[in-house]
Amino acid sequence: MTLLTAQDSDLRQLAERARLRSLIPRVGLDFSSNDYLGLADAPQLREAVAAALARGVAIGSGGSRLLRGNDPEHEALEAEAATFFGSETALFFSSGYAANTALLSTLPQRGDLVVHDALVHASAHEGMRLGRADHVATPHNDAGAVDDAIAAWRRGGATGRPWIAVESLYSMDGDRAPLADLVAVAERHEAMLLIDEAHATGVFGESGRGLAANLEGRDNVITLRTCGKALGCEGALLCGPRTARDFLVNRGRGFIFSTAPSPLIACAVRASLRILADEPERRARLAALIAFAERALAPCGVAPTGSQILPLVIGEDAPTMRMASALQTAGFDVRGIRPPTVPAGTARLRISLTLNVNEADITALADTIMALPR
Repeated sequence: MTLLTAQDSDLRQLAERARLRSLIPRVGLDFSSNDYLGLADAPQLREAVAAALARGVAIGSGGSRLLRGNDPEHEALEAEAATFFGSETALFFSSGYAANTALLSTLPQRGDLVVHDALVHASAHEGMRLGRADHVATPHNDAGAVDDAIAAWRRGGATGRPWIAVESLYSMDGDRAPLADLVAVAERHEAMLLIDEAHATGVFGESGRGLAANLEGRDNVITLRTCGKALGCEGALLCGPRTARDFLVNRGRGFIFSTAPSPLIACAVRASLRILADEPERRARLAALIAFAERALAPCGVAPTGSQILPLVIGEDAPTMRMASALQTAGFDVRGIRPPTVPAGTARLRISLTLNVNEADITALADTIMALPR
């Protein structure tokens, strides 16, 4: 008898519900990655890494940042990122998941309340689970519900600090948070506003600074900017007040006890930031592709989002995965997204637009979707 009987049973149940996941190769036209600006294979990044190697930058960091792992390249990236995004400071993490988990498990304290959008990233949920503060979900993109939740908490006698956790651009629906309304709520309740800019950084805002660019520098705003999506690298930057950064360095277990990211990746991210500033045509090309795709995919049932993320909601898990498989066989790398990543009954094809495809590719995808049985 296997020692993993419970795990075997769980896997069988997942398979019966069409929710068993497996690793498959990336083949076909890219309609699934987050490499929105096509930077993952950009020659400028290769050149930046090659130049860093030539001048003696190490591949590995050798330890955590608080030991010997604090490389000058990490500090150079953080200084450059703070200047680029307009924040007081920045702190570099190995991934967006690590950064979000550290943020929400460390900064909100016992007696505080985290009010989060119902659709925030899984990493935010993990951070809240590990943290000391109470937390409550509010309906998606409902600033009034956030206001009401904090007001009710205060009426109950709470004296701690409220924290509001949202994404500026949601990864599965492609829609935007009502940031102006949320800022007003935060100001009214003296709350901290945590904005995950993972899917907006590089794509929106002046020079790709994101949808929350005009909020940087406020003492009640912290933004998360992942480097593995539009920036084409890996890692993440938490941008915000110096006190928050210093507290994470001293109390953030996910930062303290993790080996620092490769100094070479820090070099590559710096090169990506320069590309954002120097090549606005990339964002312009992506915006044109988004407009074209919204027209081309409308007959397929894809509603416009105004972003590079265009979900085609199918509903049930099994037909969603059959359609994804058929598209992959036809040469289109489109992936099916099922619960618990999305709410039950909303399984979907997540069509992601990047500069790795063109208008002809989008037209071919639309034609293929229309020919598939529903």
